[in-house]
Amino acid sequence: MNATDSAKLLLTLYELRTEPALRRARAWFAFEFNPTSAKEVLETWLAPGQESGPYRMVTTYWDMAASLVSQGAVDSRMFNAANTEHFAVFVKLRPFLAEIRSKTGYADYLASLEKVVMSFPDAENRLSIFLRFNQRQAQFAAEGRQAHFLEDVPLDNPVL
Repeated sequence: MNATDSAKLLLTLYELRTEPALRRARAWFAFEFNPTSAKEVLETWLAPGQESGPYRMVTTYWDMAASLVSQGAVDSRMFNAANTEHFAVFVKLRPFLAEIRSKTGYADYLASLEKVVMSFPDAENRLSIFLRFNQRQAQFAAEGRQAHFLEDVPLDNPVL
């Protein structure tokens, strides 16, 4: 892979992230989805389509993007320099992954995401930053501040 091709793929991934439905799903995942158990994650993931859609959109997007990195189509340093959200997604689900994989029989669920995140130099330090971010967002959600914000945001809002 050369840097130009890697950069083109990164820009395509960014364009996909700005698609309104994915943007809204990402906002929901970051600000409103705060699971406390594998059971809660599984109930969200395996719910009927409309209910599970945002969860599936976010997790499959980041696992797909990570697969491009792990397969060598996108340079990992370039990917990690341009993105941080994948760390927040992974750290939110990390405590539950073993149980989710065991209960579903899906042994490699989010394996590409995990591989890319954990291969980052000083991954644990980076994950601790996003764990604190997620904890703040969960507190805001508990206070009702996130849901109110999202109710007023149209799907085509470029802020998200």
